[in-house]
Amino acid sequence: MQHHHDLTTPAHANAADPEPAIRPLAGFTIGVTAARRAEELGALLKRRGAEVQHAPTLRIVPLADDDHLMAATRQLIEHAPDVVVATTAIGFRGWVSAADGWGLGEALLRTLAKAEVLARGPKVRGAIRAAGLIEEWSPASESMAEVLQRLLDEGVEGRRIALQLHGEPLPGFIEALRGSGAEVVDVPVYRWMPPTDIAPVDRLIDAVLCHALDAVTFTSGPAAASLLQRAEERGVADQLLTALRKHVLPACVGPVTALPLQAREVPTCHPERFRLGPLVQLLCHELPARARRLPVAGRHLEIRGHAVIVDRELRPVPPAGMALLRLLARRPGWVVPRAELLRALPGSGRDEHAVETAMARLRTALGAPMLIQTVVKRGYRLALDPTLEGRKYGE
Repeated sequence: MQHHHDLTTPAHANAADPEPAIRPLAGFTIGVTAARRAEELGALLKRRGAEVQHAPTLRIVPLADDDHLMAATRQLIEHAPDVVVATTAIGFRGWVSAADGWGLGEALLRTLAKAEVLARGPKVRGAIRAAGLIEEWSPASESMAEVLQRLLDEGVEGRRIALQLHGEPLPGFIEALRGSGAEVVDVPVYRWMPPTDIAPVDRLIDAVLCHALDAVTFTSGPAAASLLQRAEERGVADQLLTALRKHVLPACVGPVTALPLQAREVPTCHPERFRLGPLVQLLCHELPARARRLPVAGRHLEIRGHAVIVDRELRPVPPAGMALLRLLARRPGWVVPRAELLRALPGSGRDEHAVETAMARLRTALGAPMLIQTVVKRGYRLALDPTLEGRKYGE
């Protein structure tokens, strides 16, 4: 984390000598798979400098058109539950709003008022109170595991429990209650369906396969499962999994969201608090920490996804140039033959002149031609500068 701090907040900067900070996600491209709150997540990422590629892997069935939700609501009104478990604020508000639209709002609230209402966290607790109800209990941990434990400790045999779902499964939750003798009515708020337009998902998969993304964010388990399923349909699942394991960081909002990926042996990261803000902060630490830093020709070079930072200055680099730079950076100071560089260029064929053209554009993009040295009749190399090794930016 210290590298990130040294780069973006120079120790010698002061009010009299302002120096523009590099935003933590500048130079990185991040995929967003969310359908709900995608604009909010995208805005948070862009504010920190990221480029965003949005491809909702699922769509949400509109509540007003959801026959399953209406049937569950009527069933509860006709046969009231003993316990209601509310899991999300947006889901609870949506349920009440949809019931209002069907003319069932008042009847639903009267039914819920007679039940023991459990709220997963403070946001849903606020939604319950806004509806004129009072929750019986809410766990400080915001954990559904703690909710389940309380119910099992109280005893659920013969009790009717309404569980407001919010689009993703709760592994083992319903099974544990039913196994202990409860009757569980699941209220499927925000059911997921495949996207109407699959093209953005295919473009996202292609971007992962060619490592054009630095990270992909997931805010629900079904969104992750849907991406994997589409890759299976296209016959590229193995390649996608390899890219996610080795090259593209899968960032999940929480451990439940990560389950479909972890089941396929894809390592994931998630914040301690399962919210969008902490997810973005996690990326602000993880991606800069993964960037390659090298002392080259008296300059400090940091290689990010689609840009390079040269002595605190962010410089975008075209894809062909970035492919060459990454290859040179694998063996800094060593000569890389033209033939090897040619193979790294996307769609270049066998014309070695393409290497010279891409190299010229790369040097222009870097703004410091001497960072890359030409070794006559052999190839090119990064001008590694051991005298700067270990020194911080700005020293």
